[in-house]
Amino acid sequence: MKNFAKRIISLTLVLLYTLQSCSSSGDSTDDAALLTPSNLSISATVVGATTANPNGDGSGIVNFKISANNATSYKILVDGKTVEQTTTDYSHTFTTSGTNTYVIYVSAYNGTNFISSSTTVAVTVASKLVWSEEFNVDGAPNSAIWGYDLGDGNGWGNNESQYYTSRPENIIVQNGVLKIKTIKESYMGSSYTSARLKSQGKFSFKYGKIEFRAKLPEGKGTWPALWMLGDNIGTVGWPACGEIDVMEHVGNSLNKIHGSLHSPGRFGNTPDTATTLIENATTEFHIYSADWTANYIKFYVDNKLFYTFTNSSSFPFNQNFFLILNTAIGGNFGGAIDPNFTSSTFEIDYIRIFN
Repeated sequence: MKNFAKRIISLTLVLLYTLQSCSSSGDSTDDAALLTPSNLSISATVVGATTANPNGDGSGIVNFKISANNATSYKILVDGKTVEQTTTDYSHTFTTSGTNTYVIYVSAYNGTNFISSSTTVAVTVASKLVWSEEFNVDGAPNSAIWGYDLGDGNGWGNNESQYYTSRPENIIVQNGVLKIKTIKESYMGSSYTSARLKSQGKFSFKYGKIEFRAKLPEGKGTWPALWMLGDNIGTVGWPACGEIDVMEHVGNSLNKIHGSLHSPGRFGNTPDTATTLIENATTEFHIYSADWTANYIKFYVDNKLFYTFTNSSSFPFNQNFFLILNTAIGGNFGGAIDPNFTSSTFEIDYIRIFN
């Protein structure tokens, strides 16, 4: 009986030892799986970066190198997107034009354990041309892009004096330049003729940087404009459709350039406007541009910023807009017309839109 008891005790000890050994072996494996990553490192190399161009060559490409001890996978939050991967190399192409600074967040994982860090990178993305009208074919403007507003428009809402036509006397492309000519003449009951070109129903766009290279007409009373209206004007009317005036000039205020916006409750004598003085507006070509995004609309002359408007979803400037080019004369904004005025020409070399 004593020998039997001894055998039972011995067997029990063996089993306990065996279970303890197995348990220790399992605990060791679990501990290894639960190690938290450490020493997370993030490095960024902007492609094409040099001493002269530290933010890259304009391609927007940045190569990242990520590493961490005990990490089995990584999550990368870059440019509003989350990427999951097990490798340590990652490349991203930024697309917002200009020079911008981004924060990149990285988490290194081992199972459910993780460590996080971040880094910043400044990168330049060169603007890319997405559409242009170069006015390279002599004759009438390209009918695939352009149509006309015609007639006196009962003063076009501003007591203007011109009658718009599509005659070559008033609008023509010559030697790579669109010419809108305002003439003092008796025509269809009006004392002046001019032209108003529009891309409505043929071309429109939403967001981007638009550039016009133009030489403005001279003469007191002239009112040239490079501007845009919302595509939905036919259903909601003006000013609900929104209006973006990239450039307006009044001959009675020589060389003063206006950049303005019109929207519900902020139209006519709009508070959303600014001016800048330049030289030789009517004798030399200048570049008039607007950089239009969901967050802002910036106005420039010869790449010099003179007005920034804060855009938001509460304004109608977040839809497609079409282009309008015209010269008015007289009216509420154009003012008194020089009695000695005979004719003047608005010349537009090109229109270019960049991403």
